[in-house]
Amino acid sequence: MYRLIFAFILIICVNAQAQLAPKREFRAVWVATVSNIDWPSKPGISTEQQKKEAVEILNMHQKSGMNAIIMQIRPASDAFYPSELEPWSRYLTGTPGKAPEPFYDPLQFWIEECHSRNMEFHAWLNPFRVAQYATEPLASNHIAFKHPEWIVNYGGKLYFDPGLPQTREFVVQVVNDIVARYDVDAVHFDDYFYPYPLKEDFPDENSFAGYNRGFLLMQKAAWRRDNVDLTIQMLSENIKKIKPWVKFGISPFGVWRNKADDPLGSETTAGTTNYDHLYADILKWQKNGWIDYSLPQLYWQIGHPQVDFLTLSNWWADHAYNRGMYIGHAVYKLEANASIPEWQDPNQLLKQIQITRQIPQLGGSAFYSSKHFKRDLFGFSEALQNKIYNRLALVPAMPWIDSKAPDQPMRFRKRGNKMKWKRDKTEAEMDKAVGYLVYLNPAGQKFDETNPENIFTITRDNSIVFKPNSRKLRRKYEVRISALDRLHNESEISKVKVIKL
Repeated sequence: MYRLIFAFILIICVNAQAQLAPKREFRAVWVATVSNIDWPSKPGISTEQQKKEAVEILNMHQKSGMNAIIMQIRPASDAFYPSELEPWSRYLTGTPGKAPEPFYDPLQFWIEECHSRNMEFHAWLNPFRVAQYATEPLASNHIAFKHPEWIVNYGGKLYFDPGLPQTREFVVQVVNDIVARYDVDAVHFDDYFYPYPLKEDFPDENSFAGYNRGFLLMQKAAWRRDNVDLTIQMLSENIKKIKPWVKFGISPFGVWRNKADDPLGSETTAGTTNYDHLYADILKWQKNGWIDYSLPQLYWQIGHPQVDFLTLSNWWADHAYNRGMYIGHAVYKLEANASIPEWQDPNQLLKQIQITRQIPQLGGSAFYSSKHFKRDLFGFSEALQNKIYNRLALVPAMPWIDSKAPDQPMRFRKRGNKMKWKRDKTEAEMDKAVGYLVYLNPAGQKFDETNPENIFTITRDNSIVFKPNSRKLRRKYEVRISALDRLHNESEISKVKVIKL
């Protein structure tokens, strides 16, 4: 009976949401590697097994309708790729500094597998974390041994001191290296800038004494925020200098400031905030155009007395400042025995998605984290697959980076059930087509390019073969194609071709 009630409520909620599916929507999942949360399942498994698990994860999320993966490639001043700056991650091979055997490049593998599924790859890094435990061994070539003065111990964990210009520049070096060498679609930072506060103060007395830039001791909080501001601004400028199309996104803690502390703040009473405790002035970065999207972690239920999901969704939407704004959801909290009743209900997350779709300034969702989609979520995964995300969606465009559409596909031809077109020859990386959107609708039916029902597929090939149905009576369909560039700007749509399927 319990399951039947859930299923009945689920159908009502899903049917309401299915009508709201937009043509463009960010649909992402975080894949965490720190402590082997999501991948690989444990350190030291074989290269073959690592690849197998990665493919299974991507197939699962592709089936659920996701169009982006946020993959943690630098959890703690280490690397899931060959780097001259930082050692191989302990979470990959079990030994810090040890490369996978037989050798392969996990980052390159994930990027290629994502792109082959028409999913964006967002490279997720933690800027200042060095080690989860101060006592854990570090690779012999770790930067901490070359520059121990850069490192502080706080709460039994090791961090780079953000107050030192050298550490900020080192983080920029690491990001520059990734952007220059890999075809990532975005660089992504989460909520960890200065660490979440403990009873003792963060030990940055020496860096403040040497690099306070005129800030007084009573202004130390403002100085810490300025340290993070400087990091974000440098990263923004460098990323765009190397590859202008690569996005820069931040996933902050869900509350910027409480209204009791700031008129701009939200109607919340959070015990921790980005601005006051993590020294991350996310609104400043949005306003100044230093980042391309924000993805606040709204890991609370609708109606939470201190940090209500609906209240915060509207607040962040009001502070998008003409940049991308997506919402992070806590799929990990959905449990049959959850202590909070709302998280026993599969409709909690479905309603949250519905809220994001009803607020125009919000462009989509991301879910933390990947491994939870492998367990029983009371039909939530099935609802995504069959109703909520059952139609393909383009990632939202970012016109502040570039709004020029690629050239329309040329020489669109039909031969039997095969459609083929010519790739454009533009050499401008920002403007060239990297994918094609294929529309399909019944012949004679009015074509609406804004209706995702008419999207048949998105492909990186320059041809497609349609499989005729097995029915004796076949129908005529209209086929149209358009080109998509790296930022998902869409070209003019081709002339129609008719096919019988």
